[in-house]
Amino acid sequence: MADNSKIVMGPNQWGKAEVRLVHINHNTARHEIEDVKITSRLHGDLDAAHMAGDNAHMTPTDTQKNTIFAFAKDGIGSIEEFLIRLGKHFVALGPIAGGRWDAEQYSWSRITVDGAGHEHSFVRSGTETRTTAVTISDEGETFVVSGLRDLVVLKSGGSQFTGFPVDQYTTLQEATDRILATSVTARWRYTTNELDFNATFEDVRDTLLEVFATHYSYSLQNSLYEMGKRVLEKHPEIAEIKFSMPNKHHFVVDFEPFGLENDNEVFFAADRPYGIIEGTVLREGASTAPAAWEGIAGFC
Repeated sequence: MADNSKIVMGPNQWGKAEVRLVHINHNTARHEIEDVKITSRLHGDLDAAHMAGDNAHMTPTDTQKNTIFAFAKDGIGSIEEFLIRLGKHFVALGPIAGGRWDAEQYSWSRITVDGAGHEHSFVRSGTETRTTAVTISDEGETFVVSGLRDLVVLKSGGSQFTGFPVDQYTTLQEATDRILATSVTARWRYTTNELDFNATFEDVRDTLLEVFATHYSYSLQNSLYEMGKRVLEKHPEIAEIKFSMPNKHHFVVDFEPFGLENDNEVFFAADRPYGIIEGTVLREGASTAPAAWEGIAGFC
């Protein structure tokens, strides 16, 4: 018979997931909009709560939700700074040893009326989402991992894929001029919290787009490395950057049965199956911080 006296509670956390809020700054006639989704997860000494039903140390998930709304009254600012402020508040409560806070931010553009952006009417901007995750460890260390998701890009030239291994199962033909398309998910880890997060995000995003557009690509892996390399060269405050970049395949349609030529003009856009390319770009000899990446789906 098992000795139940040796059964203990393992790692655990509790929080409020996907708190959706919109903050409108209407102090002037020209309104500003901040649209975010935030998840809070806390951990601490909750053995008594799990094993004896004692809730003395357990901040209700509803309180976490209400705190997020209350903090948003003063505006979001950068989502990194907002989560750092939120995390430090919860850790200061005492029984909370640490936690993880995640945010997604959705962009809106002003609707153009008579050639100018309307003061209080907006339209959602594409599919791209800005992300960040703030972790405060039990030792009080604060890690910030920021990034973006669903940044869909395509180049109709300046890309090839040749020289790959060929065996009895290979049907793919070499391409010296092809469409290269992907949906970029990127996360980067900061080494400091003393910076302008909004300005840094915009520059990293611009850099990723510039390199994708201008670098001659020998493969999506080649583009991934060059994009990450340029970000690290420009931003010493970033320790590493991770990518997940699925191929958005475009295959040249065979016009031969119709007696026509297809000079890379008409393509079949296949949504699945698709190649999935992932990788991390970091400085040689740099140490990683596993705690910063813990729980981020899709990243090893």
